[in-house]
Amino acid sequence: MGRARPSMQELIQRRRNAGFVGRRRELDAFRDNFGLPPEDARHRFVFHVRGHAGVGKTWLTRRLEQTARQEYGALTARIDETASSVPEAMAAISEQFARQGRELAAFDRRLATYRQRRHEAESAPAEGERQGPSAGSMAAARAGLAGLGLVPGVGALAGAVDPVPLAESTDRLRAALSSRFRDHKDVQLVLDPVETLSPLLVRELSEAAAAVPWLVLLFDTYERLGPLLDPWLRTLLTSERLGVLPANTVLVLAGQTRLDPGCWGDLADVVAELPLEPFTDAEARQLLTAKGITDEPVVREVLRLSGRLPVLVSTLAENPGTGGDLGDPSATAVDRFLKWERDPVRRSAALAGALPRRLNEDVFRAAVDDDGAVLFDWLRSLPFIGDRDGAARYHDVVRAPMLRLQRTTSPQRWSAAHTRLAETFAGWREAAAGGLDPHDGWRLDAWSGPRLEEWYHLLCARPSAALPGALRDGIGACDAGPAVARRWATTLVEAGEDADSDAVRTWGWHLVEALTDERRRGIDAMGLLLARGGLDATARVAALVVRGWHRRSVEEFDGALGDFHRAIELDPGNVRAHFGRAVVHRATGEFTAAMDALDRVDALEPGSTWVQRERGETCRRAGRYEEALARLDPVIEADPADHVALGSRGQTKMALGRIQEALADLDRAIERHGDYTWALLRRARVRSTLGDTAGALEDLDRVEALEPGIPGTLGERGDVHRFAGHYEEAIAEYDRALALDPGYAWALGSRAMANEALGRRAAALADLERAVALNPGYAWAVAQRERLLSSGD
Repeated sequence: MGRARPSMQELIQRRRNAGFVGRRRELDAFRDNFGLPPEDARHRFVFHVRGHAGVGKTWLTRRLEQTARQEYGALTARIDETASSVPEAMAAISEQFARQGRELAAFDRRLATYRQRRHEAESAPAEGERQGPSAGSMAAARAGLAGLGLVPGVGALAGAVDPVPLAESTDRLRAALSSRFRDHKDVQLVLDPVETLSPLLVRELSEAAAAVPWLVLLFDTYERLGPLLDPWLRTLLTSERLGVLPANTVLVLAGQTRLDPGCWGDLADVVAELPLEPFTDAEARQLLTAKGITDEPVVREVLRLSGRLPVLVSTLAENPGTGGDLGDPSATAVDRFLKWERDPVRRSAALAGALPRRLNEDVFRAAVDDDGAVLFDWLRSLPFIGDRDGAARYHDVVRAPMLRLQRTTSPQRWSAAHTRLAETFAGWREAAAGGLDPHDGWRLDAWSGPRLEEWYHLLCARPSAALPGALRDGIGACDAGPAVARRWATTLVEAGEDADSDAVRTWGWHLVEALTDERRRGIDAMGLLLARGGLDATARVAALVVRGWHRRSVEEFDGALGDFHRAIELDPGNVRAHFGRAVVHRATGEFTAAMDALDRVDALEPGSTWVQRERGETCRRAGRYEEALARLDPVIEADPADHVALGSRGQTKMALGRIQEALADLDRAIERHGDYTWALLRRARVRSTLGDTAGALEDLDRVEALEPGIPGTLGERGDVHRFAGHYEEAIAEYDRALALDPGYAWALGSRAMANEALGRRAAALADLERAVALNPGYAWAVAQRERLLSSGD
């Protein structure tokens, strides 16, 4: 696309620098595609690199990225299995684009908000209750979930997921949209990050694509990423629901297995398959020649031992010895990798270094039980050691037989080595935590990272003995959020494979399946543990409480109450369970029951100010405003910086008509917590009531900057314009909100009032009819419809 063609000398140098051998057909197909405009029917939008471990998929993927960037001016991003969710994959794309000088600033701000809101939502009850899910967004999420075929209930999840409450919660969410939507924006982003982050990412990708010839997104180890990313990528390719992907985007998927035909089967015309086989004899010989290996007996033996797998050809080519070394018919797979390393210390270190999943110098020293700085530098130079996320990793083709050899040759030495590594990681975990409670530790990377490695090594050392503890500890991982939970489940899978334990491996795969849908959080994983995990009473309480809070977050209120009740039967003093009951009762309008539950919390934690704040908030939602003030005032006196209490009191004063006092409280809340969107939205309403239209819109501008594309914010903007008499501007904002969420009944009702003010009675009636059809219990809309009908001609 307008770029000068490289010279012959430049091409030769590039090949030398890259150690270019083989895969010319695949590289040529990739290059040729850039010569075809996206409108050409021969152009392919997706390349699928496929082949067995060791065949060179990662090498080729990196080569494709280098080619796209250096030869065609593409912006590129390469994602691998370290991305354990769609938001993490999106974050990796943004981070890598930024390193190439193209920041996705708006997306990054929204991502930061998501991470903060998620942390806040997961911190209850210690920091008090956060806002619940948006009914509109969750109903849309349910519909999208079903459409993508991700609703669980089969396979390993059969019996652990009850489809009845799932369906009931969907109906209840849609019915409750107008009455609860406006009060639950703070965690909408947390509950449905893919739906809310993706349009913003796609928009900024389109802006980036306008400034460069191509965007190339590469997904390595796709056999692991596929179950997470398939529905998202398919939606981006085939639907405009998440935005319009720029046409000059090319995807590369590299994995061991074929693409899922259920997801990709009808996209064969846009996917170019690049199946990789071992090197041809000529390609392998070319690589050996480039390494200076031309002695025919040595060449033949390298070809025999390697099976012409690129990673093994490269490994054996590093130090092939002479023909006299060759011909040992009993050579093991490990001998192939270390056949010509004569130093027994180095050989031992290479085997020990295979035990950890990832290596840095500290981990390597613990593995070799020695001062291994010099040996680590040597190890990093070996061709089967690669870098990923700043850590050294053995190639799977090399590591697997090394582990198998050590496990089968000396089970006792195997167990002792893994136990020593587990103890090392435990020490690092304890040092990083500084006495942090494990419940909070899972939310801290410096704690959870060593904890997962600790469990990996314990499971390798003694699978049967360690499995119950690993399952119990996973309750805390699930409580910390889907990304942490998936890393925990994947740890079980990998430990089961490496220790050859069917029990550990099977549990791991079942849990991975249970955690596939981020919006279900840990609900289904906890169902598996409660049904089949052999939990003791303490662990059952913990699992019930975690599942109860996650069910509350997706508004499965009956199920949440059931979990909390069962937890309290087992442990009457469990504060989180009692507080969970209070939160659920308050969300369903059962305010007396909510206050009773808070009484129990207060008895268990007497004098806690956060409990009094929750009492005040419960009174506010019940419409008992004077009582709410009486409870919130002492909380704020005790802690003037409690922005949640200030916001609640400000809203209470607004309801009492004490507008200026409400404004003062909301000002203080926002001063103490600048991105407190709940308070910004409410201050916008206060300012609008006071006639300060500009100030109200300024607050809503700040909300949109923090959380772009939220339908409720656009609805609030519409109200500000409507109350100011700017009816056309109001309708434009309601239209934008409804484009994002067609089921937003409250926006339809408000748009009806703007249309009526402009004399558009038929349009107003149509909006009210739609609002009532969406939510038959929307009493205000029913009354307005009857009023318009009764006043008709």
